[in-house]
Amino acid sequence: MRIQLRDDLPFVTVSIHYRGQEIAIPNVLIDTGSATSMFSADWLSRIGIQPEADDVLQTVRGVGGVEVVYLRQVDNLTVDTRKMENFEIEVGGMDYGFQLDGILGMDFLVPAGAMIDLKSLEIAFG
Repeated sequence: MRIQLRDDLPFVTVSIHYRGQEIAIPNVLIDTGSATSMFSADWLSRIGIQPEADDVLQTVRGVGGVEVVYLRQVDNLTVDTRKMENFEIEVGGMDYGFQLDGILGMDFLVPAGAMIDLKSLEIAFG
């Protein structure tokens, strides 16, 4: 799968399936410095992912600052040909001052066997 560079950062499109609905989310940052994957609450609301009364809010910290998120298990998360079933994601506002719809973290990249080739700008899965 081709990686798109924006402001010298690597982006891909990710598909998320949840309760029979699917959405393709563009502008997802490949982030080997992030332990977890996080996606925009605005995008996910389109397939029915909303905060629920029993959600536990968590605070995450990173280079972009501090954000409050909640967790949601999705039916699957797919990048190119690699699909991870029953995958847990973080859902948050993702307001970092530039177009960023999600972060694909190490919780997906390692078990998926991601191979990132920055010379050819490709991501493949072993």
